[in-house]
Amino acid sequence: MPHLVYPDVRYRDSFLAALGEPDPLAAGAPFRPDSDRVDIPLARIRSDFAGYVAQRHAEAHEPPWPGAVTATALWWVEGEEYLGRVSIRHELSDALRSHGGHLGYEVRPSARGRGHATAMLRAALPWAAKLGIDPALMTCDVINVASRRVIEKSGGSLVDEDGETCWYHLPTGASG
Repeated sequence: MPHLVYPDVRYRDSFLAALGEPDPLAAGAPFRPDSDRVDIPLARIRSDFAGYVAQRHAEAHEPPWPGAVTATALWWVEGEEYLGRVSIRHELSDALRSHGGHLGYEVRPSARGRGHATAMLRAALPWAAKLGIDPALMTCDVINVASRRVIEKSGGSLVDEDGETCWYHLPTGASG
């Protein structure tokens, strides 16, 4: 049964295999796990995976760069297989209020279309609640029908839309 875990070196082989999968959502470019951290070179992830995992853990306590926010990284795994990730941003910057929100997620291309995104997002809500986040803000592009469906199936309510971006609130249960 898939579940959320903190990043761990035991998922190294599967995580690195995901790096090589062509991503149809990025015009066939290789999939980039943890795409919210494009500042980390792929070569470094491959050569120092333990350091990469340690850095992801540290970001829950210290923003990775000035102006960034603290964030808890969680991986969606089944057995030894990395399936995707969720990032829970502990607070919101102005930029994240506009695009991003508290929660970001992605599923590796070979695991898409099997309900992982919805299950993973639902599983992340109690983690967000433990951080005192309620409701969680999520955003997505208006044309991203799949993401909209995932957010809405996970309890998200549309609060605003400007023709390009949708803003959703997701109850986490922290306040009740």
